[in-house]
Amino acid sequence: MVSSGSVSFKDVTVDFTQEEWQQLDPAQKALYRDVMLENYCHLISVGFHITKPDMIRKLEQGKELWTTEKIFQSQSYLGESV
Repeated sequence: MVSSGSVSFKDVTVDFTQEEWQQLDPAQKALYRDVMLENYCHLISVGFHITKPDMIRKLEQGKELWTTEKIFQSQSYLGESV
C-alpha cells in the first residue's frame, strides 16, 4: 500500500445523511458509536493533536447526532474544512 500523506479524522469516519441515519437500527447506531469513538481514541493515542469534534462529544454523551443536514457539516478535521 502506498502512503499519500497523513491520515485525518475525516479519513476514518463515515458520513450519513439524516435519511440514512434514520434507517439504521439501534444495534447499527451503537456499532457506529463504538467504531467512531475507537477511531478517535486511536488517532489521539498515536499523537494527533485535535480538538474533540462535536460529533465525538455527542456520541460520548449518548446524544442525537442530528442537528443539521449532515453529521459532519461545518466540522473541521485537523485544520481541514469540509
